[in-house]
Parts: sequence; C-alpha cells; structure tokens
Amino acid sequence: MSRANLDKQPHEIAEMFDGVAANYDRTNTILSFGRDRAWRKATAAALALKPGEKVLDLGAGTGVSTVDLARGGAFAVGSDLSLGMLGVGRRVRPEVPLVAGDALALPFADGVFDAVTISFALRNVVDTAGALREMARVTKPGGRLVVCEFSHPTWGAFRKAYLTYLMGSLPAVARRVSSNPDAYVYLAESIRAWPDQAGLSEIMQGAGWSKVGWRNLTGGIVALHRAIR
Repeated sequence: MSRANLDKQPHEIAEMFDGVAANYDRTNTILSFGRDRAWRKATAAALALKPGEKVLDLGAGTGVSTVDLARGGAFAVGSDLSLGMLGVGRRVRPEVPLVAGDALALPFADGVFDAVTISFALRNVVDTAGALREMARVTKPGGRLVVCEFSHPTWGAFRKAYLTYLMGSLPAVARRVSSNPDAYVYLAESIRAWPDQAGLSEIMQGAGWSKVGWRNLTGGIVALHRAIR
C-alpha cells in the first residue's frame, strides 16, 4: 500500500486511492461519524439542480455523490483520477456514468455543464487554481460551482479538539477500518495544510469565478463554497 505526500503528484494520489477503493465509502462514514451523508445532502441542495441540467461531479470516487445528484432528474456525470475507485463505482453503481479524468485536463468540451461540483478532492490536486480554471472552462456562462471541502473550525476550543482528533485519533481509527491506514495520515496532513474559508475564496476568485461565498458545516470542519461562472 502507498500514500501520497503533500507535493500531490497525480500518480501517487491515484495509486493511493486505488488502494483504499474497496472500503472507501464505509471508511468515510465511520471516520466522519456519519456526517458524510449530511455533507452530500447539503452539497446537492446548494447546487439547486433542475431536471435535465448537466452536472459534473469531479473527484466522484465510487460515484456515491453522483447518484445523489441525479435523483432530482439532472444528468450527472462522475469523473475521477483513480481507476480503482471508478472500477468499484461501475460495479456497484452502474446507473451513473463514471469517466476517468484529470482535474487539470478534463475530457470535456468547453461550456457543456450547467453546474460543476467537487467534494473532498480539490485538496488533492497539485494545482488548486489550475483545477478551478479547468472547471470554469467546462461550465456554461452563468453556471454554478459548489466546492465541498474540509476547512477550519471557527470556534477555538472546538478547533483544538478537532485537530487533536485529526492528527491523533483519526489515523488510529483508520488502522482498524482501512486497508491502507497511511492514506489517512496523508488525509490529516492535507486537511491541516489546506487554506481556510477566506483563503479558498480568494483562490476561486483569482481563477475566474464570481459571486464567491461560503457557509460552514459541522462548525467549520467542512465548508461549502459557491460561485458563478
């Protein structure tokens, strides 16, 4: 088994997620104390998809979020760098299209999607601004972006407790439930190094997105960033 480093080389990221694909969804639910379902629901609500709209679910993994996005009648396409994750998804969720793709060179034409979303994957791309520009390229003018990503708790005492869990308890729990516990050491390190809510908003604006705003989920453990193309 392998883990990526914070230089986030794409082949290392892909290999790492290939190694955890079989139990990925179950492990996420355990490590988030079941909050992953609420975060997916909030992301879908923020997108406000209409029947017939086309939405790209980038970093879709096994497609669990892609299925949620398609429930209201939207045409949802999932894309991910990890062939292992996509393989699991195609086996257990054959009802949604899942396409291999690099966030920095998406295999889609300009302006084809009404909305794009990426959940807990932007943090894993080597060039954050480049990925946001590529998402803008495939989105129609006036289209929407929702980024659901780990962030920084806003209450000091809660933030301290969260960081203690993140850097200490989470890797220990991962050793019990994951086929590659070292991948979750990377997870903890990448979350700690990620910009806060305002910092990510600045990157989004610099990448060409407008009307950028965010709201915190679970006390700021996660933040939903929304923007318009």
